[in-house]
Amino acid sequence: MNKIILLFALFFTTFAIALPEDAKQPIEIEANSVIVDETSGFNEFLGAAEVRQGSLLITAELIQVQNNSDGVETVIAKGAPDKPAKFIQSQETQARFIEATADLITYDVNEGMVFLVGNAYLIQGFDSFSGDSLSYDINNDKVIVKGSEDGTERVKFKIAL
Repeated sequence: MNKIILLFALFFTTFAIALPEDAKQPIEIEANSVIVDETSGFNEFLGAAEVRQGSLLITAELIQVQNNSDGVETVIAKGAPDKPAKFIQSQETQARFIEATADLITYDVNEGMVFLVGNAYLIQGFDSFSGDSLSYDINNDKVIVKGSEDGTERVKFKIAL
């Protein structure tokens, strides 16, 4: 039980992005099971896993969290073929939630970056982006989308008027 409380405390001290009030909210993690390795700082949440803090929500069948001495370093969400990983968060600069899905979502806490790989899709405001891979800079509201290397999947960008 103390290990889980420690894990929550580490999350609480390092998730400070997007809405200022998000960082003040407690971290809630739900999953069917959890593996906590205090030696390596690697934690794995299995089965319909959810990470919540304020407006931030990450869901996937498997969520892996890597901690270092300063707290949470990365959150990796792995979806299933029929159920992609999801990232949702309210942003001060956007009228709507940022919503993203992909086969694999990596959130780099220190850099404020979200990397989507495999069937990447992101809605920012009223615009949407899709491609094989996508990088989203949370702090600067910048999106970089790439098609597949073999050219079979091109980048798509939709602007709502």
